[in-house]
Amino acid sequence: MKPTFYERIGESVHREVLPNGLQVCVVPKPGYAKQYAFFATRYGGMDTRFCLDGRWLDTPAGIAHYLEHKMFDTKEGNALQELAKNGAEPNAFTSNAMTGYYFDSTAHFAENLEILLSFVSIPYFTEESVAKEQGIIGQEIRMIEDNPDWQIYTRMMQSLYGVSTARTPIAGTVESISHITAQTLYDCHKAFYTPSNMILTVVGDVEPERIVELARRVLPREAGPVIPRDYGTEPEAVAQQESCLTMEVSTPQFLTGFKCRPAADGEDYLRMAVLGDMACDLLLGDSSPLYLRLYDQGLINTSFGGAFEMMPGVAYLYAGGDSRDGRAVAEEIQKEARRLADEGFDEDFYQQVRRAAFGSNLRGLNSFENIAVSLTEGYFHGYDPFRFPQVFDSITQEDVRAFLRENITPERAVLSRIEPKEA
Repeated sequence: MKPTFYERIGESVHREVLPNGLQVCVVPKPGYAKQYAFFATRYGGMDTRFCLDGRWLDTPAGIAHYLEHKMFDTKEGNALQELAKNGAEPNAFTSNAMTGYYFDSTAHFAENLEILLSFVSIPYFTEESVAKEQGIIGQEIRMIEDNPDWQIYTRMMQSLYGVSTARTPIAGTVESISHITAQTLYDCHKAFYTPSNMILTVVGDVEPERIVELARRVLPREAGPVIPRDYGTEPEAVAQQESCLTMEVSTPQFLTGFKCRPAADGEDYLRMAVLGDMACDLLLGDSSPLYLRLYDQGLINTSFGGAFEMMPGVAYLYAGGDSRDGRAVAEEIQKEARRLADEGFDEDFYQQVRRAAFGSNLRGLNSFENIAVSLTEGYFHGYDPFRFPQVFDSITQEDVRAFLRENITPERAVLSRIEPKEA
């Protein structure tokens, strides 16, 4: 394996691409009792339309999440139970762009890793078990749909995007998952659960070469084809400017979102992620002039917050919380973005936010899970996440001002509101 030492953050990563195309990353942590394994595929909630064996398939919304649930089934029983018997703590998740399976343990690590690699690479579905899962996931979806936070976010995304599959809920709908069969699950596994579309990341006191040897022995030798995907061609304009829903809530809630220009894969993707996060903190953070002013005016409370997110072909900044006048807060956010783009930032405040953002990235290296997920996202998007110090060095005040000037505009803005039902 090829080791790379990152002097500015004091970390080493050993990498190797196996003959079957699998990327293996190992981050040695000598002296630590816990080991962590993360096995992920570049396949998530957005990947509903793709080309397999020369034909385009349109699969039901929610299928990546559904497949994640069913992957723990094996001919012998359930892989979760097998891992737990060995003292491991396993789990999995599906995001818009990836599905990850992971565990941590302090003993029997090699045995647990073999179980993980085996059940993720060898699917086992029956029509009966798939039908049973529809009821379980359908109940989960109904519970989520009763959640105001889920409703307001989903409606914001559907206002921002009219075509991109980013507007589709990761779990799908009760109606969409009713069309999932064992065959559609097998098709999706064949397309995306191939070594060349996956990455294995291990963090802990382990020998990198032993991890590689185990992966070579357990996983399929075939790389698998490159699968073309269609996320939809999204126009620059938002789909609709405003959405409002009444629910059983005690206080009005809002989210305002801004449809930002996405970055291409590569180091530009990492740079845009850092830049967007800094812009969000400078504009909306709880020590920003805007936050303090709106809080003093009683327009926001401690529920207020914002974030910058990126997905394949998609980037957006959003903010919200409880407010008696969400529309007024949304307008103030746009006004403040224009002011900062024109006048710039107080230098002391800018440096304070920059140091805090850098420190947050550095502290993330204390978490084995954060390390593994960061390396995975970087691999899938073609950048090295451990180069974040150099990216921070490259960003200037003018870069942040240009980001606000270009993206936080009325034309790119949407407003999603939830109002209390009248008694």
